[in-house]
Amino acid sequence: MSPPGRPKGEYRSAQREGGPIRPPQAGAIVVAGAGQAGGHAAVALRQHGYAGRVLLVGAEPHAPYERPPLSKAVLGGQAAPESTELFSAQKLRELDIEFRPGVAVRRLRLDARRVELSGGGSAAYDSLLLCTGGRPVVPLLPGAEGPGVYVLRTRDDALKLRAALGPGRRLLVVGGGWIGLEVAATARQAGCEVTVLEQAGRLCARSVPAGIAASLAALHAAQGVAVRTGVRLARIEHGPAAVLEDGERLAADAILLGVGLRPNDELARAAGIACEAGILVDAYCRTSAPGVYAAGDVAVMRLPRAGGAVRLESWQNAQDQGTAAARAALGAGEPYRPSGAVWSEQFDSMIQIVGFPAAGVREVLRPGAGGRGLLSIALDAEGRMAGGVAVDAGRDFRQLRVWYQDEAPLDEVRLRNAELPLAAARNEKERA
Repeated sequence: MSPPGRPKGEYRSAQREGGPIRPPQAGAIVVAGAGQAGGHAAVALRQHGYAGRVLLVGAEPHAPYERPPLSKAVLGGQAAPESTELFSAQKLRELDIEFRPGVAVRRLRLDARRVELSGGGSAAYDSLLLCTGGRPVVPLLPGAEGPGVYVLRTRDDALKLRAALGPGRRLLVVGGGWIGLEVAATARQAGCEVTVLEQAGRLCARSVPAGIAASLAALHAAQGVAVRTGVRLARIEHGPAAVLEDGERLAADAILLGVGLRPNDELARAAGIACEAGILVDAYCRTSAPGVYAAGDVAVMRLPRAGGAVRLESWQNAQDQGTAAARAALGAGEPYRPSGAVWSEQFDSMIQIVGFPAAGVREVLRPGAGGRGLLSIALDAEGRMAGGVAVDAGRDFRQLRVWYQDEAPLDEVRLRNAELPLAAARNEKERA
């Protein structure tokens, strides 16, 4: 059974297994960060035959768990926080993974190949995997850290926010990205009055084209969410209440800040590892320091198809890149090629993304098969798909995934003709 928030049977690992791995049978690998990327990295080391010491440390008191359900089933009370667990402490013990919850790496000593740990002590490593994730951005506004103001990143965050929701309660969501919209949907379904404030001119402006942004705004408006774009906050007052730059005051019972994620790259920066709004890695998840790899929300890759350097914040990337980093540390030597796969559940709708739609130069909208749902295909200058989005059109989404993987050239005229099958949009000249 798929965990909450995961489309059933839709996603598998984007990494090809490649050739056999002959890992070293001794030594030590330290995995810093016990989230989705770190958990999968540690387990992958054992799955691929590494017999040396594996030390997994994480600042949270929990075993590795998934974050997508936090804004949906956990926040809405349909799932217990424990149901998000990926690998239990018992499972990690069975794999002979030394797991230390509530312990963080405090300093990297690259020359000595050691990490210093919180609470004292240190650990030597032959390879180090940095999966330190990120933390919610708290804007530099008066009152942003006051009572009644929440962020959502951890299981504990979800439980705190859940206690503030309920019928008739007023929730103000600052930020119209994925976290903000998912929380807005969950809160509205719990009977809250919800207002979403977004400073950009449209929702999810950094990740989807205008057509999908308009579809998301319509979806929320139909469910009674007040969506306001192009607005900026001046401060947050006790109450709480948000005061806009034009002086308008919006009272609430709770305010969620969903304005982005800041990568936890301070350890790497202090050690002299190259960073650029996250830890820079190559196609093999290697950082600029010998024997040090990075994966997940903290890692930045240069991807021409994405238009430059990108940091991918998604369930799929955390799993796949964490696994790829582990394989690279064992000498697998195969490049990691992210699919850009993201999904979001809002109300009864499923939004699925492949590739990097924001990197396209034009958007083609068409209804899904049988007139159900909506497809958005972002094309690059050569007519290939930069990325695609499917709203309640899961069957057609499979075709978008194939096109993206194959870098297929598309016939835009055919693509825009909804009377033709979607598969017919592949450029006929290129087929010949």
